[in-house]
Amino acid sequence: MARRRATVPAAALALALALTVAGCSSSGGKDSEEKSNPSGSTGKSVGTPRLKIAMITHAGQGDTFWDIVKKGAQQAAAKDNVEFLYDSSNQAQKQAESVQTYIDKKVDGIIVTLAKPEAMKDVLGKAKQAGIPVVTINSGGDFSAKFGALSHIGQDESVAGEAVGTELAKRGKKKAICVIHEQGNVSLEQRCAGAKKTFGGAMSKLYVEGTNMPDVLSTITSKLQSDKSIDSVVALGAPFAATAAKAAKDVGSKAEIDTFDLNAEVVKQLKSKEIGFAVDQQPYLQGYLAVDELWLNKYNANVLGGGKPVLTGPAIVTDKDVPALEKFTARSTR
Repeated sequence: MARRRATVPAAALALALALTVAGCSSSGGKDSEEKSNPSGSTGKSVGTPRLKIAMITHAGQGDTFWDIVKKGAQQAAAKDNVEFLYDSSNQAQKQAESVQTYIDKKVDGIIVTLAKPEAMKDVLGKAKQAGIPVVTINSGGDFSAKFGALSHIGQDESVAGEAVGTELAKRGKKKAICVIHEQGNVSLEQRCAGAKKTFGGAMSKLYVEGTNMPDVLSTITSKLQSDKSIDSVVALGAPFAATAAKAAKDVGSKAEIDTFDLNAEVVKQLKSKEIGFAVDQQPYLQGYLAVDELWLNKYNANVLGGGKPVLTGPAIVTDKDVPALEKFTARSTR
């Protein structure tokens, strides 16, 4: 694959990949709780007592990124003889309340995102007091250790943003907008700041209501209509890239659409060159490794990455990478 990966600690990546090979070869609101142990793999061959692990994310309803995270977690849960529980809310207080619910249920481990870290600080302190190990994923890596988590699994958002800014500069872009679909999300702000740092051109932030896709469309459309000099739109999530592409097409804008994260639609649009490039942070790996981390810690006292962040990205992918990605996005693992 011709992916270009930003510089990340080699040891952390090597460990993450080694464990993966060893293991297996936005309208918003709160999702209903999901339990899973996919058929065909009972996990009994592991030979350890069954664990109960809960994942609570800041996902907005309909965001396909989290389907991929969950699929990775479910696969690891099936292998490790784990009952996997899932809940989410893009409202920080409700996310914290869900964490408290699982603490009260005395689960064996908690996986959580820290998009709005201060809202999660107190409840994660309660998890620590209850003796429940926590692994953070995807967002808020700078706060993970401070809040008592075993480790953080995801990409360094500032580094990922810098990779985007560098790529835009290579492509000769001069004026970009960075579309933030959730106000207050520290990871999204870090992505835009990183991109602006290395871009060299003019970059401004455009805030949209990510749980209302018609609003996303109208806001981007208005911006492109009012400023014909914009030559790049950076979406911070796959579902918003398709909407940005539609906005550009509707107003006849020649702005290139680029995005963080992959899904099947983004891969199709990379192939048709409706999207210039995407940043892959490997969400399947985030879910998979988080469940494995808690299982390994329980039964072998392992701490993935030695307590340091385990980086799953970023990697820049383009139309040249589509052949290697299509079969995986078709089964929702990339």
